[in-house]
Amino acid sequence: MLNLRKKILVAIDGSPQSDKAAEEAVRMAAGSQSQFMSRIYAMLVLPNAPTSTYTDFVPSAPVTETDRWDQLRRQIFYVIEKSALEHNVPLEMVVEYGEPAEKLLNFAKKEQVDVIVIGSSGKGFLQRRLKGSVSHKVATTAACSVYIVR
Repeated sequence: MLNLRKKILVAIDGSPQSDKAAEEAVRMAAGSQSQFMSRIYAMLVLPNAPTSTYTDFVPSAPVTETDRWDQLRRQIFYVIEKSALEHNVPLEMVVEYGEPAEKLLNFAKKEQVDVIVIGSSGKGFLQRRLKGSVSHKVATTAACSVYIVR
């Protein structure tokens, strides 16, 4: 049977590129207005919490456990939440810690995502050559389709 319902994973980080990717993901999901509604997973990957050393008596709490997390979360997910609500698209927000490309790929595999939508790298040529970009790593490694938004 043909599966018209799609699972769409969009990488969110609060940057203008990720906001464009979020809007594009909602457009993709809303484009199939049928009984088979697509679902969007919006994933924010935060860097690993710094490891404490013997000089740290009280390690700092992860950002998700601070008082300002609610405000920060609203800012980062604002575009995707607003757009998904306007188009009546089911949205699940996911926050992970770790290396972004690895977390996106693992989640996509686990949830059997049909397409990953990600903003293009905002890095310059030299930074891309030295560090690589998340969008490049995802595009070259993912088992599903990858849509890179510029």
